Amino acid sequence: MSRNKSNVGMVLRQKGSSVLAAILCILIGLAVGLIALFIINPEHAWDQGFMRIIQGGFYDFPYGVGRTLTNSAPLIMTGLSVAFAFKTGLFNIGAAGQYTLGAFGALYCALILHLPWYLCLLASALFGAVWGAIPGIFKAYLNINEVITSIMFNWIGLYMVNEIVYARGTGAMYDVKSTRTWKLVDTSPESVIPSAGMSELFHTPSTTIAIFLAIAAAVLIWVILEKTTFGYELKAVGLNKNAARYAGINEKKNIILSMTIAGALAGFGAGLLYLSGGAEWNPLNTTTLPAMGFNGIATALLAASHPIGTIFSSVFISHITVGGSFLPTRYFPPEIADLISGIIIYLCAFAMLFRGVIGRMLHADKDISDANAEPAPQAGKEAK
Repeated sequence: MSRNKSNVGMVLRQKGSSVLAAILCILIGLAVGLIALFIINPEHAWDQGFMRIIQGGFYDFPYGVGRTLTNSAPLIMTGLSVAFAFKTGLFNIGAAGQYTLGAFGALYCALILHLPWYLCLLASALFGAVWGAIPGIFKAYLNINEVITSIMFNWIGLYMVNEIVYARGTGAMYDVKSTRTWKLVDTSPESVIPSAGMSELFHTPSTTIAIFLAIAAAVLIWVILEKTTFGYELKAVGLNKNAARYAGINEKKNIILSMTIAGALAGFGAGLLYLSGGAEWNPLNTTTLPAMGFNGIATALLAASHPIGTIFSSVFISHITVGGSFLPTRYFPPEIADLISGIIIYLCAFAMLFRGVIGRMLHADKDISDANAEPAPQAGKEAK
């Protein structure tokens, strides 16, 4: 009984240290951002700068909150993509490329084939899954590090998608005048994710049920990882593939499946954004990978790779980013919010170090309390 209590206490301390580490990253990032605001314009740093960033979308309610929800949906999915791979012992740095292929799959099915929104979403997940499976195959059968292949396929995917979209020309996938893909509302309204009244509620045309689909996906991933045999096998391969093989688990199959699912999640996130009308693809912007894919790494690290925690970390990052867009440009550049997010992202790389320090502090407190506790009576004395 005491051993079970000890195990429960250890798990709670680990979770507590993870939460405290994430909060510490956020507080340091906000503090550095506040210092930067005072350096730029000390007179308006607090009321016109920091408070607007803290208020985020609530500064311009309900429009700002609608924008936060729109941006949070794809960020949750890319965060889930990275977190899922982390949980299975893989580093999916290719979420940006998988996101790119997912965007292409969704837009092609919408603008060219005029399919319903749910089929377009399915296509976005399938395109991302295929692009994620390729590094998984290289890892499983050739033992090539997934980081290397993922980075290469990020750029291969970007240039390939841009060339295909650009080659379609005027009247097909993009408008030459705006150099962006056509707006779905005008071209293929049946391919737009339904808003269920959320667009009217938040006064934004791109606020749809996408946020609920992303949350449902996060819950599903948590159930798969924590409550199913399949999830246990995936994590076992990530911890030690040799031991997993000895236990009768097909480690090659699970590595490929892990990267395939991670790619599907990232691709699905792109579908949630582009099929909501939150953005249009610019085929001429050939030098920049979607930031959403790399921001997913930050949200996964901030959430300690927990699927449910990814929801909250993604909403927070989106909240800060939207708040930065409300900064008065005559006083501050809106990139201050990106600075804060960037610092938090950078500190997330040290989150494991913070968790270790906090965990040792909590463990030390536990040892002190145990040492001060009255010792249990011995069995022989108890019998007397």
